[in-house]
Amino acid sequence: MSVSRRTVLAGGAIAAAVGATTVNGAAPAQNAARFSLGYAPHEGSFKSRGGRLEQIAYAADQGFTAWEDNEAAARSVADQTAMARALQQRNMTMGVFVASMPKWADFRPLLGGDDNADREAFLADIRASIEVAKRLNVKWMTVVPGFLDRKLPVEIQTGRIVDTMRRAADIVQPHGLVMVMEPLNTLVNHPGVFLRTIPQGFAVAKGANSPAVKVLADLYHEQIQAGHLIKTMETCWDEIAYIQFGDNPGRKEPGTGEINYRNIVRWLRAKKFAGVIGMEHGNSIDGRAGEERLVAAYREIDAA
Repeated sequence: MSVSRRTVLAGGAIAAAVGATTVNGAAPAQNAARFSLGYAPHEGSFKSRGGRLEQIAYAADQGFTAWEDNEAAARSVADQTAMARALQQRNMTMGVFVASMPKWADFRPLLGGDDNADREAFLADIRASIEVAKRLNVKWMTVVPGFLDRKLPVEIQTGRIVDTMRRAADIVQPHGLVMVMEPLNTLVNHPGVFLRTIPQGFAVAKGANSPAVKVLADLYHEQIQAGHLIKTMETCWDEIAYIQFGDNPGRKEPGTGEINYRNIVRWLRAKKFAGVIGMEHGNSIDGRAGEERLVAAYREIDAA
């Protein structure tokens, strides 16, 4: 593997990659110093290195300590088990998977609407996610509380969604799981969604009043919808349990857009944030050059 000068400067000299297999049950040696925060790549971040398990091994070799898989619930039990085993072997933390996501083409569900069937279907998704979470050895699951019903007052919808999240908390809290609600931007990617900003998620989480209901702060979405990232996180910090990075515009790695991720990393380190930070973005350059650039970008912000 050729390593660019920029990668070497950013991350230090990197030894030749080792395989993903173990010897006598021992995890393979790691090549690079571990990152100071729990940045979590996903399948596709290191596509040229092989399949999902090979990408996990490569990520570990580069110093990443976590992994994220939005699609994990749809994978086979065998695939879920293999991924969990691979992460355990490399002492990596599993980040979020999606427990309940809207049907985008149908503009459903309307969790704050008049049709109780949407709420019951949401709760069924949450029940089904418990065994997935156990197999993956994961604490957090992403939920998106559907679309805004334009025919009803927002206050009524908010009350119904708070009540729904309380009911969902009763399902997952005994298992030590946390639902993280993800606000999404309406200006570029997801017009019509109900939950649009981190402060709005904060209000719902406070209303639910449960350690099992928190907020996923996706900074790509928040930058588009509202900005003011550090002050927003500071104000809402009590209800934020998970963070995702992605620069804007373009939703690529840090350094490709307008967000000052060096300052955000410095702030998170000062907050002693020990959770997972999902790398919820693509690579700005295709192929191995893009993968090297991805690692270098995170070395650069991690050195802040």
